Amino acid sequence: MVPSQPTAAESEPDGLEDRLRRFATIWSRAIFPATATSLTRPEFETHLLPLARELQEALHAHPFDTAPATRVGTALVAAHCTDPEALGRTLGVVDSYLVLYCGTEELTAEDNRARCARLQHSLAVGFAQALRERTLSEQEAIARSALAARNDAEDALHATQARFHAVFEGAAIGIGIADLEGNVLEVNDTLTQMFGGLEHHVRSRNVSEWVHPEDAAHVWRLYDELVRGEREHFRVEKPFYRNDGTVLWTNLTLSLLRDAEGTPQYQLALMEDTTERRLLNLRLRYEATHDALTGLPNRTLFFERLEKTLSAGGGARFGLCYLDLDGFKAINDSLGHSSGDRLLVEVADRLQSCATAPGEMVARLGGDEFVALTTGPDTQQGVADLASRILHVLATPIRLEGREFTVRGSIGIVEGPSAGRSPAEVLRSADITMYRAKAAGGNRYEVADPEADARAITRHGLTTALPAALERGEFFIEYQPLVHLDDGTVHGAEALVRWSHPQHGVLGPDRFIPLAEHTGLIVPLGRWVLEQSVRQAMFWQRQLPEGALGGPLRINVNLSPTQLHHPGLVADTVEVLERIGLPPGALCLEVTESALIGADEDLLKPLRQLAEMGVDIALDDFGTGYSNLANLRRLPVSVLKLDRSFTQGMQQHPADPVDLKIVEGIVALAHSLELAVTVEGVETGAQAEHLRRLGCDTAQGWYYARPGPPEQLHMLSLADAV
Repeated sequence: MVPSQPTAAESEPDGLEDRLRRFATIWSRAIFPATATSLTRPEFETHLLPLARELQEALHAHPFDTAPATRVGTALVAAHCTDPEALGRTLGVVDSYLVLYCGTEELTAEDNRARCARLQHSLAVGFAQALRERTLSEQEAIARSALAARNDAEDALHATQARFHAVFEGAAIGIGIADLEGNVLEVNDTLTQMFGGLEHHVRSRNVSEWVHPEDAAHVWRLYDELVRGEREHFRVEKPFYRNDGTVLWTNLTLSLLRDAEGTPQYQLALMEDTTERRLLNLRLRYEATHDALTGLPNRTLFFERLEKTLSAGGGARFGLCYLDLDGFKAINDSLGHSSGDRLLVEVADRLQSCATAPGEMVARLGGDEFVALTTGPDTQQGVADLASRILHVLATPIRLEGREFTVRGSIGIVEGPSAGRSPAEVLRSADITMYRAKAAGGNRYEVADPEADARAITRHGLTTALPAALERGEFFIEYQPLVHLDDGTVHGAEALVRWSHPQHGVLGPDRFIPLAEHTGLIVPLGRWVLEQSVRQAMFWQRQLPEGALGGPLRINVNLSPTQLHHPGLVADTVEVLERIGLPPGALCLEVTESALIGADEDLLKPLRQLAEMGVDIALDDFGTGYSNLANLRRLPVSVLKLDRSFTQGMQQHPADPVDLKIVEGIVALAHSLELAVTVEGVETGAQAEHLRRLGCDTAQGWYYARPGPPEQLHMLSLADAV
């Protein structure tokens, strides 16, 4: 025999298919006892498996769509799962096990639960609609037969009339008969009970008295067409007031009954009580759109409201406050999540008290992030007032675990016309602005600035592109010569990394080094710069005549604070030097003064180890921080690199005597400690001459050469060697 082709389910990964079958097994065991079917339980489980797959696919779908869940509810009724208990058990199984067995890691747990809740809602709707259609079809057929039998019984047999009453009174749905003027003539017990149990409160009424404010606009138009004989029946959802003032929600089917000659004679009403189902739908809707902890609207409902606000025309405006609590993690970690939750509940209550005006709402997006929305003609002032009220109510201490905590918050404000913006854009701008408020010290609000947003978006884009840029080889190194001040010969070069970005062009280190520090990419990037620079220095050594410059060309490589803390710094440096063959004395590692302020022995230990190997350590940007000259004794440095700010006063004529004295003093101190002095930012011959007279050893700057390709330094070195 030719083997059959594998089904779609058989071709799926074993793990997913097994979880799906376990979910179907649990589902079948739960509802099989409440199912009127001729199938065995294993056969019924097989019948449920494709329905379970529809729920799983709907949970994963992008964009999200609840229509498959509605079809599943309809399919249950088609499979004779018509007992209401079967629906309750199905909703329980979906609530407890769908996310557990079929959830997707692409979504957060909160989003998985929110989708699951909406699928439950749609499944219940599909089940109820199918059950209603089935019930109404059966009951309407029964009622029509009963009424026909009654008309015949009036002219013929009393027995037929008795059978009609039996069906009429025993029907599971409410049945009422009225004349064409709307006077109620007959009602069965089910309909009487639906309206409170007193028959005379129903039978004595006219249908025109049952107007309800929530009636659909077309209900009474359809009714008028029916009593005029222009239509045979119609079906609507309609609420009724009971005598006690409560509301009865029904699915109402109204039909026209004609006599033997076809003349309209009566109207027949079939009513299905949908009040409990409606309450269930409302509860499911509430759970899907409100935060379980605080009761505030959640992200889903807030985005619905924001989208509706932004789509409003007519020059409408909006204002949005994006709030993030300052230091909440510390409170959560110190007191525990339970206390943190109580704090969030208190914060939510306070925020809700701030947004009570028409057009205002507060929602919790998740964690300690909240948003407040206001609409109206003057949102520019209104949103600022709202932000001020929020900061004011947060200022009152909150008491937890016998202690008082002052909650602070940072708020980003976005305000403007509604047209032309999407919810995602508004939230992104508010989030960026909130972090700007947090960076400014927190406990304040900032207003969105398009230019600041653009800079933040660019920074984010550069941050996310960094790892791939290193893999694609988008970084390159330029070299700036270090020159002996006494004779002008090339001493070495400083390696300066650049990024050749596909969109932004060549970027200097000030654009991406802080981002690499923040993401941790500085360690692999720094190792790459070290290896490339050492390799280039070794190439220079081989190309220059031996002893031409009186010593090897040195290469200076910058170390970031993160690299200083990395445990592999010494091992990586040694490995690169030994593998490439460059003598340690030809390498100088530059460390900024600020990185070593207050450094303990653990931080200095790697630098000491490198210095003992012969690697020079330069203290870069010396003079820009709180320089502790006495601290130089304990630092394993051999070079002081003066910041370019010291050379500014030497550009004028005559040179600033204060700057000259300061540099003279630093040079004298450095030489007394056997430290060499290098100066950055030399741009004129006058500066170079002053520095030479003051005793500085080496210098770099545009006066000698701008940073450039390695060939530039090689040519300068050859020229010096001639």
